[in-house]
This record gives sequence, structure tokens and C-alpha cells, in this order.
Amino acid sequence: MREPSGLFQRRIVIGAVICVAAFVLVVVRLVDVTLMRGDGMGARAARIAMARADLVDRKGELLARDLPVSDLYARPHVFWDKKEAAHELARATGASEARLQAAFAGAKHPYVLVDRQLTPDTVDKVMKLGLPGLEFEPGAKRYYPDGRASAQLVGVTDPDNRGLSGLELGLQQKLRPEGADAAPAPVTTSIDKRVQYILAHEVETSRQLFTARAAGGLVMDVNSGEVIAMISLPDFDPNLRALSAGDSTRNIMAQDVYELGSVFKIFSFALAFQDRTMHLDEIFKIGQGYKIGKFTIHEAEHMPETLAARDVLAQSSNIGTAQIALRSGGARQRAFLSNLGLLAPMRSELPESARPLIPRNWGTIETATVGFGQGISVTPLSFAAAAASIVNGGRQITPTFVKQDGDRRGRQMIPQDVSDSMRGLLRYVVTNGTGRKADIAGYDVGGKTGSAQVPGPHGGYIPHALRTSFVAAFPMDKPRYLVFVLLDQPHGIAATGGFALAGQTAAPLAGRVIARIAPLLGVPNTAPSALPPAGITLAAVAPQ
Repeated sequence: MREPSGLFQRRIVIGAVICVAAFVLVVVRLVDVTLMRGDGMGARAARIAMARADLVDRKGELLARDLPVSDLYARPHVFWDKKEAAHELARATGASEARLQAAFAGAKHPYVLVDRQLTPDTVDKVMKLGLPGLEFEPGAKRYYPDGRASAQLVGVTDPDNRGLSGLELGLQQKLRPEGADAAPAPVTTSIDKRVQYILAHEVETSRQLFTARAAGGLVMDVNSGEVIAMISLPDFDPNLRALSAGDSTRNIMAQDVYELGSVFKIFSFALAFQDRTMHLDEIFKIGQGYKIGKFTIHEAEHMPETLAARDVLAQSSNIGTAQIALRSGGARQRAFLSNLGLLAPMRSELPESARPLIPRNWGTIETATVGFGQGISVTPLSFAAAAASIVNGGRQITPTFVKQDGDRRGRQMIPQDVSDSMRGLLRYVVTNGTGRKADIAGYDVGGKTGSAQVPGPHGGYIPHALRTSFVAAFPMDKPRYLVFVLLDQPHGIAATGGFALAGQTAAPLAGRVIARIAPLLGVPNTAPSALPPAGITLAAVAPQ
């Protein structure tokens, strides 16, 4: 029997309504999935996951790269046994079982975040559980193949792949440009991984040998300002995203300020050369102390009654250096250090920096103590940049962590002849003074030791606590690289006679670094050059 046409039409209408309703339900479900999920999943799903550029060293070797990961979300209401599901998921992912149980039991939204940045092998473990209601959101996790070797320098990203510290933060706009929908080209840094490994190994070895609280070092090109390597200890593992006992994220080379002690004397001598207030054969009375008003300056070690000016630096005399600094005076000293960039925070691609601590009242005693590196605190990076200007012909250098092309020396900071004389004098410190253990045959190393007292938390200085350092440049006939190393509160050992001064701790560390990196950097090993004795290149220098 044939069905009435009216009934047939009603069935068509009903079918159409059902189809439309089903379509609406699908749309509603998609909106719920993409925009209304709990724990911010909708917001994350609505964003385009932006890839982050590789970070590479100057030779193209990998420093940081994105790896594919997934964020895992669950729909607790579809689980037969929420407690058992929480247990299984916690075991597979490493997430907190207690957190998952609480989240599943009291879920106010249909989706709950289980864990973030799961690697493919972990995703595979989760899939094998066979649980319903699980969804994976693709993402990226930053991987650092060097691990601890360059942790503070390279830095880390947050879970959303934004830079948090180090070059990851400082180079954020290059690594992840705003508005980009694809990974940009790799960003090439100034770092040489080979040099970074060597520096890290040698600094850690010395830190352990002398049981120092902290240690660090850097290698810089004195003509381009490129930082070839930088290490700060204690460090951390950037791949773990959690700190273990004894770890530290602080980069002591860039964000901590120190009284560096006698390495600062190079600036007093450079100023004296520039002002022509002394000549290197001039004799200074040292004695048992040097009084300035109610203060008396003493030596860290026993000194002879008199020293020639060149030996004041070579033997690291505080008393002799104070007398030399006072000849130029506080105003000239302050202007000279300011011109070198030591009285303002250092700016570079590395976001970590610190403001130097300088005397409030720059009087006579402050002029004397600043002259030998006491009463003024700067970052090691700032000091290294200023020291590079002393040896590179007197030209300004701005530290950079991005690979550069050619000579980037800026304006003339000190006269060329002053720089020439300082290079000869620093070579003399290594051949005839406290820096002997940094003398590496064939590389004509020049440098200066620093053994600074450590300020106490409530004023004064901690008894018997030293912060030792060494600044070196090579080769001194035409310097190419500067090495600066620092040991915080090292302890003497039997091999050093129980002493922990810079000559026994920091100088040999710098020497070992130079011996290993110089061949890699293309610095030829030559017979000791016929570099003129210190001061020969500076004509007509006489006391005023």
C-alpha cells in the first residue's frame, strides 16, 4: 500500500531536522574542545605553535634545538575507575599521582591537564595503557646537547618555548620573531664549542682541586669583542628543568659584581702612563705600611723596602700602586674608569647584568684603594672588556655573543703608545712576577694576578678568604685573545705550600686554558719573541 504524500514529506522534514541538529552538536563539541577546555587547553589549542630557531656556535655546531613533544589532557568523566586511571597515568608519565587523583575527582571542566612536554617514547607508554578520553596536543621542547657545559650562557626557555634566561632570552627576537609562523634560520653565536668545553673542564678541575665555592672564566677576541667561551660554576642541567642540590642558575661572570683586587692595578698603571706621572725605573718606597690619614695600607705578602715601578706591578705591591694612583688623583681616576665603561652596567646580548658598586665618596683613601682593586666591585665581563681595550691598541670594545665579521674596535680609549707599554709590562709580570705559572712557551702570554679579600656580609672582610683571578692576553706582540678566570674562596693544597694566592691558583689555570685553546684558535706557537722590555716603547716618560 502506497504511503500518503503528506506523511512522506513530514518524514523528510524530520530527517532534515535531525541532520541539522547533529551538525549543530558537532559544532558545539568542536567549540568545547578547542575553546572551553580546562587548565588553559583551549587557549593553547587556539594558538599556533611557533617553532624556535636553532641556536648554533660559530662553526654551526648545535647549542639548542626544538624537539617534538606533546601535552596530555584527559576527560575524567569517561574513565571507569578514576583512581586507577590516575595511578596508571602517573606511572607512565612521571606526573604526581596525588595531583591527578584530586584533579580527576573534582574536575570542574571536561578536560584536565595530565602532564606537559611528553617525549615520543612517553607518549607511546601512555598509548599502550588503552585508556579512553585521552588527547595529545603537539608542541616543542628545547633540547641542549651540551648540557651543563654552557648552561648559564645559553640559558633556558619556559614551557611555552619563550626565552627565560641567557642567550635564549637575550636573542628572543631572533630565535622566535613576533608574527612569524615558521622557524627562522639558525642564529649563529660567537661561541666556539671546542673552547667552551676546554674552559669548562679546566675551570671545574681547578674548582675541585682548590675546593672553591664558585668559579668562572671567559675567552674574548680583543679586536671584535666576541665572547668565544664563558663558564660559570656551580651550574645546572638545562634539560632537566629542575635544580639538584648544589646547582645554580646564576651566571657569576655577568650578573655578580666582585672586588677583583690586584688585576685592577693594570688600570692604575695605564692611567699613570697616560698622565706621564711615573717611569718604570722609578723607585718607590714600600716599607711596612703606607699611612693615609687614619688608615694604613698593607701588603698581602712580604715586600722589599723599595721596588722599581715595573716591579710594583710584577710583584703586585698595594703600597706602590696606591702611591702611583694618588699621583693622578681621584677625579682623573674616576673619569678614566668611567671612560673604560667600568662605572656603568655592561650591555650585551646576554640579559644578565649588574650595576657596579663604586665609592660614594671618592676621596684620597678611596683613590688609593680603588687603585689596587679594593672598594670597587664590577662584573668579570665588564672588567674583561676594559682589559681588552688596554692591550688591543687602546680601542673600545663592546662584548658580543653573536658571530661578527672583522675588527669591531671603536673609538680610541687610551693612546696607542700607552697600550704598547702596557703589553710589554704585562709580559714582564708573567716572565718576572707573580704570573710566572701562566707562562706558556711560544705564546708570549702577558697578564696580571688578583688576590682580593672577600667582603663580609656585615662589613669588613672575611678572615683568610680570598677571591683569586688572572687576566691574560696572547700573543703579546699583537694580542688576539683575552682569558679571564676567577676562583671564589679557593683553599691552599700541599702542592702550593698551603697558599691560595692567585699566583698558585688562577695563574696556572689560565695557562692551561691558553695551552689548549691557542692551537684551536689558530694562534701559531713560536719561539719566544724579541718583544722589547716593558716601557721601551714609551718615550720621555718622567715623573711630574
